[in-house]
Amino acid sequence: MKQRFLGKSGLQVSAIGFGCMGLDYAYSNTLTKPEGIALLRAALDRGVTFFDTAEIYGPFTNEELVGEAFAQCRDQVVIATKFGIRRVDGKQVQDSKPASIRQSIEGSLKRLKTDYVDLYYQHRVDPQTAIEEVAGAIQVLIKEGKIRHWGLSEAGVKTIRRAHAVQPVTAVESEYSLWWRRPEAELIPTLEELGIGFVPFSPMGKGFLTGALGKDAKFEKNDFRSIVPRFTSENLQANQVLVDLLGQVAKRKQATPAQIALAWILAQKTWVVPIPGTTKLHRLEENNGAAAVVLTAAELAGINSVLEKIKVAGDRYPEELEKRTGL
Repeated sequence: MKQRFLGKSGLQVSAIGFGCMGLDYAYSNTLTKPEGIALLRAALDRGVTFFDTAEIYGPFTNEELVGEAFAQCRDQVVIATKFGIRRVDGKQVQDSKPASIRQSIEGSLKRLKTDYVDLYYQHRVDPQTAIEEVAGAIQVLIKEGKIRHWGLSEAGVKTIRRAHAVQPVTAVESEYSLWWRRPEAELIPTLEELGIGFVPFSPMGKGFLTGALGKDAKFEKNDFRSIVPRFTSENLQANQVLVDLLGQVAKRKQATPAQIALAWILAQKTWVVPIPGTTKLHRLEENNGAAAVVLTAAELAGINSVLEKIKVAGDRYPEELEKRTGL
């Protein structure tokens, strides 16, 4: 597996990471703990070194899974986890008060079976706590050695600049794919200017860009996609044109649509590291294969020219969840 640096931080990771959320949370086809551990170790065996989790996944069980998987080989992996969302009366609320951050890191360290976290993200911006106060609390944790780098997830560029001015930000994690390109407008140029790495989640459109989901796809109630407007039958059918485009390129490149979707992201900037998730070994190997797919400038231009003519149908989040992003 090729390696990449997240911005100018010096943090080196595999060119393709692994999003751990779906192993036991947010989707219907989750794995048992032994199955999840086995898949994570298989990923490491195949060169993946960058693993992304969060305390809210589960809650807590996802971190426990990651911790057990890598307890005996901690120095071989880069673990990212997140703070700032907690469950109150069955609902998720943003909370990045310094005391809450302290409580979160202590819990995460215990569950991850480690004494440090490589990359610690604020999961969503807390409108009730100034980002300078959050950055100050993080600065203390870095000095204590509990975290080595920090980042922000789904934050707006103004917040990123303010945070970075207090404590340099290593990476920003946000959704980015062929069917969600909003980061290209402001986020990616800002990250390039500041020397911050970019970690796209859902790089394959929550499974849609693999070509495995037809217009008649059904999602169980415990599957996050069941509440996402973009995954209604009508919108799945309307967006099939994206999968068709990927299929055409994949055929010419002797690759799969999923590999083209990932290769397109990798081709954007050398400091971009996508974190696809999966519960299947053959999909893991397929994803990793994208690192070897090289799209030429002409091929990228061809893909982008077609993309400009496609209007993606459906919002990426329900309105309530979209309100928590880009602050």
